[in-house]
Amino acid sequence: MNVLLLGSGGREHALAWKLAQSPLLTQLFAAPGNPGIAAHATLVDLVPTDPAAVLAFAQANGIGLVVVGPEAPLVAGVGDVLRAAGVPVFGPNRLPAQLEGSKGFTKDLCARANIPTAGYVRVHGLDEALAALEPFGLPVVVKADGLAAGKGVTVAMTRDEATAALTAIFADAGASAVIEEFLDGEEASLFVITDGTSAVPFGSAQDHKRVGEGDVGPNTGGMGAYSPAPVLTPALERDAIERIVQPTIAALAAEGIPYSGVLYAGLMLTKHGPKLIEYNARFGDPECQVLMLRLEDDLLDLLLATARGELAGRPSPRFRPDTALTVVMAVRGYPGTPETGGTIEGIEAAEAGGAQVFHAGTRRQGDSLVASGGRVLNVTAIGPDIATAQAAAYRGVAAIDFPTGFCRRDIGWRELARTRG
Repeated sequence: MNVLLLGSGGREHALAWKLAQSPLLTQLFAAPGNPGIAAHATLVDLVPTDPAAVLAFAQANGIGLVVVGPEAPLVAGVGDVLRAAGVPVFGPNRLPAQLEGSKGFTKDLCARANIPTAGYVRVHGLDEALAALEPFGLPVVVKADGLAAGKGVTVAMTRDEATAALTAIFADAGASAVIEEFLDGEEASLFVITDGTSAVPFGSAQDHKRVGEGDVGPNTGGMGAYSPAPVLTPALERDAIERIVQPTIAALAAEGIPYSGVLYAGLMLTKHGPKLIEYNARFGDPECQVLMLRLEDDLLDLLLATARGELAGRPSPRFRPDTALTVVMAVRGYPGTPETGGTIEGIEAAEAGGAQVFHAGTRRQGDSLVASGGRVLNVTAIGPDIATAQAAAYRGVAAIDFPTGFCRRDIGWRELARTRG
């Protein structure tokens, strides 16, 4: 089978790496891809957010499945156009993808379906927002209502900080925002694969959003992750699926906009049980990287069954019981203005030492590999426990020569602290 993968980041490299292992695969194409993905796929000069161009390529190249990596093509309606033409696609249509595309859409759905989440208000102008802010205590959460690559959230500790966040959001014409109560607890990520009716769990992870060690500094797209997340116990996972995920799938189906693809639930584990922070309509990045290292089953077979609506009666995917951990190597300036163009060497040495290095923001410049984005590499490793996995990942980091890069040195710290008592 010919497969087209849309996207160019570390998540897509991990998906390409796993798809390439499938005996069902004939040829893998990736648009636009990156130098790491090029080891597994034929790169295509195609804009993933152009549904007509994606469809034309799929039809001309006998594509049996389109796998959509990032959220932007989903919100642009790539899934709608492909499905209308009879091309199987892994990823939701435009309207159900609003679970990620609009935080207000998701909060309103939670209210209709009685899904546990933080109290909130939706606001559409600065004066309205500042007035709505008053009843909330501190800290308070301010979210831009739209795609923000994981960085559109401010946890404001003071009124001035909340006011500044709202002022920045409404500096753009037509902007809207969501103001939420602050939820106290520990965060965890839960993944579920659904064909719109049936669903199977697809593992858990914990991300590290803040740029600085000890979880300080501004939010990023993610500085590292590990899987599984033991804090999300089997009992808590069942509770989250029964009270949050399944009601979401049922509500969308009842409203005539069934959701097909991976549903990524960001959860806060409060003293009252799991509550939904937000949904993403695609695999997390860098959570996908650790999930792919642990997945034992054929990824292509699973994604194809999802696209065809054939998940009913299918067993849950099998994952290695080991822990996988990934460290994001970012470039100086991230998450502000990244200092791109720095050279990168030593990836082969890192992989010879047992790490798996996924390219997130790289490009070829002559014979050199250079940084082309904020998050550049995902150095990933697996081991029988989190301490072993962490040590292996950081050995991989040490083998890489990336003078303009940096990383957090404490990925997995919460779980390590628990295991050490």
